[in-house]
Amino acid sequence: MSVPLGHNGCDTRNDILKRDLIQVSFVPRTRDCKVAAGELADLYTGKDIHFVRGATTSDDVQIDHVVALSDAWQKGAQQLSPERRRDMANDPLNLQAVDGPTNQAKGDSDAATWLPPSKGYRCTYVVRQIRVKAAYGLWVTGAEKAAMSTELDSCG
Repeated sequence: MSVPLGHNGCDTRNDILKRDLIQVSFVPRTRDCKVAAGELADLYTGKDIHFVRGATTSDDVQIDHVVALSDAWQKGAQQLSPERRRDMANDPLNLQAVDGPTNQAKGDSDAATWLPPSKGYRCTYVVRQIRVKAAYGLWVTGAEKAAMSTELDSCG
């Protein structure tokens, strides 16, 4: 991978957890690669979430693709090389640790059909989507462009 954090010996999920959580602790003897616990100030909801690795708790914090992979595929990613698609899927710019249920509700929506519940983060979210789509040559629909423009017009 030619994206930041690629080929560092850790998996992408743990890299993003390590980046986005605070007060992080690691599973022993994993070279600080596996996050055991931490605190997430969730940008999508504004909630603080205590993360603990485990079979019944790990889904409380999920890694969202800011530009959903299905949305990306429909808007140009199918024309990218396999390596470039892998880079997009693992690019830290396109990844965010978030509240699990909120990520599930988002699904593969674009900005025309879903924005974070936390209104204070919407501008940053839209800018980030635009940056990802520009970096990978993806397009937007008319409805998506209108929703993005509306949001950008309200940025402070």
